[in-house]
Amino acid sequence: MTAVDDQAALGTESVKLPEHAVDTPSSNRSSLRIRFARWIDSLPAHLRIGIRRIIVIVALMPLIILIAVQIPLLPGAVILIGYGVLVLSATTLMMYLGFARYEDPSVHSIPRRQLRMRWVRGGSDESWRFPPLPDNPRVSLLVAVHNEEDGIEDCVRTMVGSDYPYLEVIVIDDASTDGTPGILRRLESELGFTAICNDVNRGKKHALTDGVAIASGDVLAFTDSDCVLAPDALSRCIDALILNPDFGAVSGHARALNWDKSVLTRGQDTWYDGQFRVAKAAEATLGSVTCVSGPLAVFRRDAIANYFPAWANDTFLGREFRFATDRQLTGYVLGQVWKGRQLKDQYADSEFVTAQDYPERHWRVGYVRTARVWTIVPERVKPFIKQQVRWKKSFVRNLFFTGTFMWRRGLGSAALYYGHALFVTVAPLMAIRHMVWAPMHGLWLLTILYLCGVLTKGFAWAFAFKVSNPRTSLWRYRPLMSLAGSLVLSWLLPYSILTIRKGTWARGAQ
Repeated sequence: MTAVDDQAALGTESVKLPEHAVDTPSSNRSSLRIRFARWIDSLPAHLRIGIRRIIVIVALMPLIILIAVQIPLLPGAVILIGYGVLVLSATTLMMYLGFARYEDPSVHSIPRRQLRMRWVRGGSDESWRFPPLPDNPRVSLLVAVHNEEDGIEDCVRTMVGSDYPYLEVIVIDDASTDGTPGILRRLESELGFTAICNDVNRGKKHALTDGVAIASGDVLAFTDSDCVLAPDALSRCIDALILNPDFGAVSGHARALNWDKSVLTRGQDTWYDGQFRVAKAAEATLGSVTCVSGPLAVFRRDAIANYFPAWANDTFLGREFRFATDRQLTGYVLGQVWKGRQLKDQYADSEFVTAQDYPERHWRVGYVRTARVWTIVPERVKPFIKQQVRWKKSFVRNLFFTGTFMWRRGLGSAALYYGHALFVTVAPLMAIRHMVWAPMHGLWLLTILYLCGVLTKGFAWAFAFKVSNPRTSLWRYRPLMSLAGSLVLSWLLPYSILTIRKGTWARGAQ
């Protein structure tokens, strides 16, 4: 056994991954499905994509027919039917892109489509040149922690236990007041990673920026303190960056680690799978994944290093925005051709800029379906609501950054981004209209139709989950998440906007 193998075994010896961590066939039926999927993957690009398109269109036919039936009714009931048609159309489009067009960039080189690139504006000739990574790039894997004594050991062991050999692991403790620093000191001597223990709590963004300042990797990878990584997750992300030199960043695929704890955690597990397997996959077909999510976020150094001062010191509405929003960090990769020079000039004296000023480029941002990571999700309603409020605040803040340039990245990317922003913004108004105003005026049919539409969308997502995860019955929880999203979570947006100036990065799923 090599030294790398020794370290990997030592790192993962005490970590138990969830039951769905390994896709082993449990029946002849699932074995046949796996062999069929592998056969399609082995075909030339035009054949495998063509076959997928046919299969997906057939599977989506019920939704397509439902939309077609409603369209002639639009002139007489634009408000009543229009919103539902738009939502179902957007859902159908995302599922088509996510299943029919998406290809895993760790397996296939994803060509740029020149027709699509004609829509992209701005930048110089240099912004379209993408130097390849070394054959064996050095990777710095970082995590910031604060009062995480219950789960940090599993997280660190899976980081160190990655099967990628050219790896340095950096853990930054942001002035924890529990037993986290002691655990890190013990693990540091055992596992051989670098631990930084700050005396003053400055927030997650500043903590990670401190780690990046000493990181030596050609690639900068991040995870969250409540996550565990599959041994090959990081390797698959690196393969994607090597195969696709114009990828500035990629996101892994996250699921719930504690999925079996409650109805709420089961629902969140199905929601996570859809947000990655469908939503991120759809964005990835356009090279514009708008959120490289915290559980596993992997960036080329030359695509992001210059912008850490802007991220760490980000302000909104006249004060520091403390949330370490993954969307904002991703936005620096997506929009640096239009925003990068201004941000670097603002922090021209920072070592992050003076050490090496990287050219602003038209990077693509992708998603690696096979790079698996599991995160602890809230088990009770109160922490779940707090998490959702934090995410909605980050969404609002990022809308005022990424929203100013996404129209430049192409028609498809713009449609997905602004369409999603529109639905999130309108959702609370639609909930109030259908669940409060309509019953008050005796329009119960309107309420029933609204709930039927929400459930239809929920069952569509449940079907997508079942297709991706045929050996589990968790799909039944997905419609419940759609109901919760429309009837409860949508109402959090106005509250998040009103309280957006309050912020802390403390985590907690219990």
